[in-house]
Amino acid sequence: MRQWVPQVRAVQPVDCLSGGNRLLDTGYVRTYTVLMNITLSIDEQIVERAREKLRATGKSVNQEIREHLRYVAGDDNVERDLEFLERTSGLGKPEANWKWNREDVYEERLRWPRS
Repeated sequence: MRQWVPQVRAVQPVDCLSGGNRLLDTGYVRTYTVLMNITLSIDEQIVERAREKLRATGKSVNQEIREHLRYVAGDDNVERDLEFLERTSGLGKPEANWKWNREDVYEERLRWPRS
């Protein structure tokens, strides 16, 4: 995906190593977003099974890996996360006389299989 951003045309003086001033034309600047290619070593049978399952959802293996890496990398939109927390804070409805109990929570963690 290539993007370009035109900048306002400007001519700025630049101090060169020779000690003289030259003019630098900064009238047209492009910014590119470059996608990275990665090589993975994955068993052929695993890739084929994944391809078959993903075909049912209309996705490619490449698309699924890309989405997974986005998920792993995370989204650093702190403002949106804070807004979500403020919006959903206090929406839970605890039982009437329920209080936090560390032992109950710990006991739940040890239960297997988890419910």
